[in-house]
Amino acid sequence: MTDRDPFAEGERAARDNIPAEANPYLGGSDEHALWAAGHEKVAGATEARESEGS
Repeated sequence: MTDRDPFAEGERAARDNIPAEANPYLGGSDEHALWAAGHEKVAGATEARESEGS
């Protein structure tokens, strides 16, 4: 049995350019919120780096 880490999965998804709308967890669940937070952490950092270069 493997323990899933929704936050890490969200970070990985953002790095792989998977959109936030692809969150696999049920809306309103703790896992959904963790996945979204992980995705936003990476996506937000990526967007900040891109805007600095423009």
